[in-house]
Amino acid sequence: MPSLSNTLIQSVTDQVHACIDRANRQLDRQLIYPTIGFTLRGRAAGTAHPTEWRLRFNPVLLQQHADAFFHEVIPHEVCHLVTFALHGRVKPHGPEWRDLMTNLFHVPANTTHQLDITAVQGKTFSYQCRCGPVALTIRRHHKVLRGQATYRCKQCQQILTPVSEKH
Repeated sequence: MPSLSNTLIQSVTDQVHACIDRANRQLDRQLIYPTIGFTLRGRAAGTAHPTEWRLRFNPVLLQQHADAFFHEVIPHEVCHLVTFALHGRVKPHGPEWRDLMTNLFHVPANTTHQLDITAVQGKTFSYQCRCGPVALTIRRHHKVLRGQATYRCKQCQQILTPVSEKH
């Protein structure tokens, strides 16, 4: 995991606080600042843990895409906390969250990021269906090998089968 500069950590903290401050002003609330961590791994840019009032960010993607983090990822994750504070447990990207993203944070209510994840993409394994090749993560591949799971193509719904490797 890369070492983040104190300046970048402080900038993320300041942006999280600014989002909370905006929510407090606009919604006449007294929300406290969440705990912030930089321990998220994998393809996710950020994650919110509303019941713990905590945010986690992916340090690799943060360093590579700082601009997108400040304009999209941080408001997205803070919005999950604010939604929970206002509405309790609701669908993570449901109408309450979408409304706050659009009208409070003025950010498109995208459910996933479009960041280049090449640097955090783990090894994948080739599977196939009628539609063509599909890449599964190592975790899913091992579940298939152990007989713990099967996966279907999102388009044709056919069960994915491993592509045999020819030597």
